[in-house]
Amino acid sequence: MSLNLSALPVNNVRTVSDTKRSFYAHHTRPLNAIYRRVVEELMVEMHLLSVNADFVYDPIYALGVVTSFDRFMTGYQPESDVSSIFAAICNAVEGSAEQYRRDAEVIKAEVNGLSLETLKRQFQSAQTGGGTILQDTLRAIALRERFKYSRLFGIGLYTLVETVDSAVLEDKEKRDALLSELIEALNISSDKLLKDLELYRSNLEKMVQAQEVMKDMLEAERKKREQRAQAKQATAEATESTPAETSEPSENEAAGQS
Repeated sequence: MSLNLSALPVNNVRTVSDTKRSFYAHHTRPLNAIYRRVVEELMVEMHLLSVNADFVYDPIYALGVVTSFDRFMTGYQPESDVSSIFAAICNAVEGSAEQYRRDAEVIKAEVNGLSLETLKRQFQSAQTGGGTILQDTLRAIALRERFKYSRLFGIGLYTLVETVDSAVLEDKEKRDALLSELIEALNISSDKLLKDLELYRSNLEKMVQAQEVMKDMLEAERKKREQRAQAKQATAEATESTPAETSEPSENEAAGQS
């Protein structure tokens, strides 16, 4: 009995390697070493979500992606590569950088200017919707039978709160209580969210410190280059200003010449 290979199922799910190859095909310049891990971890995380059957893209997730990328890529050099890197990440996971940024900006703009109490009410009435993008997004999540939570969604949620009232996030007790209250209506466990956001805040602090160290190193190197250039110029000027040595004839040579 011969085996009919054409009848066997074909696994067309993209692999992490496929996604990485796609990224480096779209962005061909080398990555700055200090940021390479940031880029690849974000890309892998987005890849794993994109191939998960329970995952559904939404604007809060988009805001998390954009915010995470922008904050962790602060100070990247050359700066002109940043937009290319983000576009390559989105393309690699079969998305669009334009859509991510557009959806992130729209949902962030919707909450800008709201009071914290108004934001709370929108989450508390998540199952009824309301017509805005945020309310419709919350309703879809609350009614979904199997919502795939992600760290990037958590960062998006955190950014919404930050946009409304950043001060409340500085107090850990108030922050944790507020975030737990917001996601209660979405049927999401607060334990994972709070751990993810604590790590997010910690990593941001570490990245800022690393960027400061890199900035100091670059400044020190710049000063060394300037000092070497100044020393070289001073040597050249000293050489040019030194008169050429001439030999004076001795008395005997002078007498002989006369």
